[in-house]
Amino acid sequence: MSQTILKSLFAVLFALCASSALAQMPNPYGAPISLENAKKAAAAAEAEARKNNWKMAFAVTDISGDLVYLEKMDATQTGSVAVAI
Repeated sequence: MSQTILKSLFAVLFALCASSALAQMPNPYGAPISLENAKKAAAAAEAEARKNNWKMAFAVTDISGDLVYLEKMDATQTGSVAVAI
């Protein structure tokens, strides 16, 4: 009986090890953004803010959340920079 348990345990262990080898890292979400495209996005946001008379800060990040571009309009509250990031 102990030999049957040992064989079953070995089979379960083998199945667990084999299934984890098939796991792959997921693809990153979205394409990386260049500095030029980040500036274009911030310019579009600034145009909308000026049209609505909003004082804002604009932050553009890459797919991992790292800051690529930051711009702050004149007379923007100090806390707006932290909120934008």
